[in-house]
Amino acid sequence: QVQLVESGGGLVQPGGSLRLSCAASGFAFSTSGMGWFRQHPGKEREFVATITWTGANSFYADAVKGRFTISRDNAKNTVYLQMNNLRPEDTAVYYCAASVRPYYTPSIKQGDAYWGQGIQVTVSS
Repeated sequence: QVQLVESGGGLVQPGGSLRLSCAASGFAFSTSGMGWFRQHPGKEREFVATITWTGANSFYADAVKGRFTISRDNAKNTVYLQMNNLRPEDTAVYYCAASVRPYYTPSIKQGDAYWGQGIQVTVSS
């Protein structure tokens, strides 16, 4: 079965950095676009970043552009989210996602993505 397991979350001070990892298994990672999404308490899940199956193109939400970097290592079936200059408003549960369809990138659209269990990121002093 498809498994997406996030790690690397936790508590960090404003201005600090974290790197999230997502270990993938149970599907063809190397031909699947990947992404990170997050959900603030009481709000809908929102797009953070995606990366194409080749790793050649990445896309970011305006709120994180310039601070976050998504990358992938196909040899390790792992996708990363490097988060720098973190802000309190970055506090959320972060979810790793994989496209259901080969060569596509995942989206919030219903049925479009496989999801990890989520991992808490808290930015607070």
